[in-house]
Formats: sequence, structure tokens, C-alpha cells
Amino acid sequence: MKRNTYKILMIFVLIPFISTAQNTKEDRSFELSKNLEIFSSVYKTLYTTYVDDIKEGELVKTAIDAMLNKLDPYTNYYPESDIEDVKMQLLGEYGGIGALIHQRNDGVYISEPYEGLPAYEAGLKAGDLILEVNGQNAKGKTSDQVREFLRGQAGSTINIKVSRQGEEKTFSFKRKEITLPNVVYSGIVGKNTGYIKLNEFTKNAAQNVLTAFNSLKKQGINSLILDLRGNGGGLLNEAVDIVNIFIDKGNVVVTTKGKTADKNQTFRTRSKAVDTSIPVVVLIDPASASASEIVAGSLQDLDRAVVMGQRSFGKGLVQNVIPLIYNTQMKVTVSKYYIPSGRCIQAIDYSHRDSTGRATRVTDSLRTAYKTKAGRTVYDGYGIEPDVNIEPEYAGNIVYALFGKMLPFDYATEYVSKHQTIPPAKDFKITDDIYSDFVSFLKDKDYSYTTLAEEELKVLIEDAKKEKCDSTIVSQLESLQNKLSKDKENDLYKYKKDISNLLLSEIVVRYYNQKGRVEAMIQEDKEVLQAVELLNDKERYNKILK
Repeated sequence: MKRNTYKILMIFVLIPFISTAQNTKEDRSFELSKNLEIFSSVYKTLYTTYVDDIKEGELVKTAIDAMLNKLDPYTNYYPESDIEDVKMQLLGEYGGIGALIHQRNDGVYISEPYEGLPAYEAGLKAGDLILEVNGQNAKGKTSDQVREFLRGQAGSTINIKVSRQGEEKTFSFKRKEITLPNVVYSGIVGKNTGYIKLNEFTKNAAQNVLTAFNSLKKQGINSLILDLRGNGGGLLNEAVDIVNIFIDKGNVVVTTKGKTADKNQTFRTRSKAVDTSIPVVVLIDPASASASEIVAGSLQDLDRAVVMGQRSFGKGLVQNVIPLIYNTQMKVTVSKYYIPSGRCIQAIDYSHRDSTGRATRVTDSLRTAYKTKAGRTVYDGYGIEPDVNIEPEYAGNIVYALFGKMLPFDYATEYVSKHQTIPPAKDFKITDDIYSDFVSFLKDKDYSYTTLAEEELKVLIEDAKKEKCDSTIVSQLESLQNKLSKDKENDLYKYKKDISNLLLSEIVVRYYNQKGRVEAMIQEDKEVLQAVELLNDKERYNKILK
């Protein structure tokens, strides 16, 4: 009797909560229906009464984009015309010619034809100015517009007219289904340290990393550097499978949690690991994001690798591509991911914005401490913090000015026309003679720039004048400004090393493609060299992890 009375009382206690939950659900459904009807009403009214003709699709796309701008930048709508872009982002595949292009002034140039792909095989070269694509004039077009000309159905014929150092040439060949390489280079640095450069987590990234790793093991490596710098992420399953190379079966790599139960998933390593003991360093930087952070963060949480470099981007959000009607699609953030320690590394809170409407970063006071498998302290809310932080070197504004004007690129084009061959990529160096030739090349080129010191001094002079400081002080500041201007004339030599690296990159890629570029650059890469040094110091390496 007492038990029955208790049950009856509990039912009466729970009825208000059940009723409230039901009402909340009904209220949300009503709000959804109401707002859809309002939007439809506004659109129909514009269509029928607005004084000028409207572009229906463009207007709706603008409305959708404005709505999505209130959310995170990863939730996007794609009309049918952009489906190829979605395919390339997710899978690294598209129908085209296989070349990078860039825009300068009113022209679009070939930046780099990928080795083994149609543009490369047809004979297109970096520096070629695109004049026409299938009879369509490319002059005055943006790089996006020319890119649309270049892409198309695999197997279709494309005719490209270019200007190469003043001479017009026409190339006719067939487009292919392009798959961009994700592992752009693997090799040995130092005496016996393997190095793998992974550019993105597209289809088969894990298999390609595994193939490279097994090849390096056959060559006798006893340690490994996995370079994820500049890697913006990609497919989550590829990240899990890469971790599985070094972590045995059954370990949690990442957990996703979303609004609906089907988005709550735990991803574990599925196979026996290839190597659970080889020392590993993972290189990251502020451009390492998403899947890169899953790999770096989980290997850190499981104390399986030392992470080196700079703090990563901090993207702990998972997107799914959802098909919509009329062959349109949406990429929607459906969950957040949590790595083995339980932390989410999302750095920006898009649900809260400041007075200017900008999303805010997670504050230090709200960050939570977690423990790795071995008990090391790690934190959530701000990307992956490296175990060994390496301060990035500052490159002077002259380096950015030269790069922005693409003058090293132009010089490389000229250099290639005069030199049929160069030494192997790992042996090629920018000699004093090459550098002097580049300085001469710049004499009639415009690459004006302002140094940080000049910018700050200019503000100081303006403030001194506004505050009516003594004229002597203003005169002394202006004299200092002149001295800074003269000192800037030496920037070509002060930043010779950084500028030489730009030249090295641009020249080597013309002869040895992307693989050659990476092979040449890692010879002088400070972070790679520090990683090799750490891997050769077993005591220090083990101490960091324990």
C-alpha cells in the first residue's frame, strides 16, 4: 500500500516536468513553422511586387549566407554550381588539369603544375600567363573565374593558350579526375630519423602515411617526425587511422558529442598498431587544425609522441555534409570532439559574441585542466599546446613585400629560362652569385613597404605634432625617421637568409616539383632540426613524456 502511494505521488510530481518538456518541444516547432512562413512571405512579396526584376537564386543565397554568418564559419551552404569545390575540399578530388594558379594585375598565371597530372604532362609551366581557355578570353578575369574555365568533366578536352616570356603557345589535352597528393614528401633527415610531411587529411591519407612509414622503416629509421604544420584537417576517420599506426587496437582516439544521439560517437583504434615504441615528434603550428589536432592531441594525451612547434589553431568542431533538395548541400557543424583526456580544444566560442558581434575566445579562467595517460597536465579550450614550444622567427616586412609582389616567383621563371638543370634538390643552395643576381633583378621593380619601426615612429610624430610638443623634439623624431629609411636600404642583406629561402623554394619546385621543394627546405628548417636533436636525445625525450 505504501509502495503504491509513493508511485502515485511520484507521478503527480513528474507530471509538471513532462508537461513543460512537451510544451517546450511544441513551442520550438511552432517557432520553426512561423519563421519559415515569414521568410516565404517576404520572398514571395519581393518576387511579385519589387520594382525591378530580382535574381531569385542569388537573393536566396544571400539570405542563407547572412543567416549562417550568425553561426560558426564552418557551417556553409553550397549551391549546385559549387559541388565540385565541396568534393575537392573533402576528398582532394576534382575534374580538371591539376595545377595551381594565381592572379596578378589583370592576368592569371600558372603557379605550379602538379607532377604527373594533365597540365604537367602537357607541358604547361609555372609562370605561363593564361590567355584563353577553350576560346574564352582569360584577360581581366579573376583567378576564381579562370578556375571555373579550367575545371570540367574528366575526359573532356581542354585547349589553353598561354604566353611564355612573350611567346604564345597552345596546349590541347584531356582533363582528368584529379586527386591531390596528401603525403607530399617522405624521407630521412639527419642520420636515421624518418620524416613525413602530410598536407591534408583527404581520402587515403592514413594509407599513404602508413606506406611512407613502412618504406622508411625498411631504410632503417629509428625515430620519426610527422609534420602537420599548415595542415588544416579533413576527414576524421583518416586521423583515427593515422593514430592507429602508433597506438594499439581498442584505444579511444576521439569522442564526438552533438545535439542528437546519433552524433554522439566514440572512435577507437581498430587494428593492431604497426609500431608502438618508435619515438615520434609531431610538428604543429597555428595553421594546424581539426584532424591535425586530433592526431597531435590524442598522441599527446596517450603520451605516445612529443608535440613540438607553436600552439595549434583550436578547432574542436565536427562538420557533416548534408544533401539538400535540387542537388544543393550544406556543411553543418553537428558536434564537438573530445580527445582521450576528455578535453575539447575549441578555442573560439561562437555562441557568445562581444559588442562588435565578434565571437570571443575561451577565457583562461574557464579553461579546465585534464591529465594525460601518464598524468601530465593538459588544458582544454585553446588548441593543442606543444610539449616543446619553438618561437617562430620574425621575417622582416621586406620578405612579405617581395612575396606579395611575387618577385621571387618572377625571378625563378627567369632563372629557369637560363638554366636547364640544377643540382639535386637537397644539394641546391642559393649562392652569393645567385643572390646578387636577384638583387640586380630587383633594381627596376616596385616592392615598397613600411617597417614596423617606421609605422610606430610615424604615429609618434603625428601625436607629437597634435600635442604641440617642442619643435626640437619633432625635428629629432623626423631625423630618426630619415635614418630608419636609410637603414631600410640594407634590409635585402639583413634578411638575406629569409629571402634566400623564398628563392630556394621557388627555384627548386620548377625542377623537382613539390617533393623537391620540401626536400630542399627541410635541410635548413629550424623546427625539423630541433626535432631531430630531441629524437637523438633519448633521455630528454623520455623525460618530457613522463
